[in-house]
Amino acid sequence: MRAIILSALAIVTMTACANTDRNLRDLRASGGGPDEFAVIPQRPLLVPDTNLLPEPTPGGTNLADPTPNADAIAALGGSQTAQFTGGVPARDTALVTQASRYGVDADIRSELAAADAAFRKGRSRLNIFNPLGRDRYFPAYARQALDAFAELARLRSLGVNTPAAPDVQ
Repeated sequence: MRAIILSALAIVTMTACANTDRNLRDLRASGGGPDEFAVIPQRPLLVPDTNLLPEPTPGGTNLADPTPNADAIAALGGSQTAQFTGGVPARDTALVTQASRYGVDADIRSELAAADAAFRKGRSRLNIFNPLGRDRYFPAYARQALDAFAELARLRSLGVNTPAAPDVQ
């Protein structure tokens, strides 16, 4: 009787430890769901005064949501003045120049997305040896992780000033 109770308790304990939030780190295909970063709150619908529809203007503003970028910046806690139309603000030109000194690849996002999709597809083939359905995100990307303390020590040994990082004991 004691063995039955202990085994039932072990099963309950194991199921309580199950990871239910695997969706964001699952290595399998996501199924084409919505992009959580593209969803912003919408303004309430307005009933027009007349039944006449306005003439569409190609490239014009959306009457229901005239400033979606500014609204997204505000929703994320940013400043409304952070949105600009003239390119890079003057205070950031030195940073952009330094970051792009070796050239800029305009198609880098799609290249990285394709490379990551191929990497995840290759790693998901090994998931057949995962009978308990454990989260495989961190083991899959372990070789690509940066050891922050080792990198800090390397930079300091090269004489790079790292004032924001604490001293390593």
